[in-house]
Amino acid sequence: MLDLSLIFKIAGVGILLVILDKVLSASGKNEYATLANIVGIVIILTMMISLIGRLFDSVKTMFIM
Repeated sequence: MLDLSLIFKIAGVGILLVILDKVLSASGKNEYATLANIVGIVIILTMMISLIGRLFDSVKTMFIM
């Protein structure tokens, strides 16, 4: 089952990214806003790596049996 705390962590990072993007864009620093978005996406993907690994393991065990 999907861990509910991971969903809240991803949502929290997403909300922080939106706020940071709006603040940086309003101050005219669009390059930094883009960089912050890319870093945020990388952080979210690293949080999801374990879930993706478990998904592949469960699919693998389903076809082996």
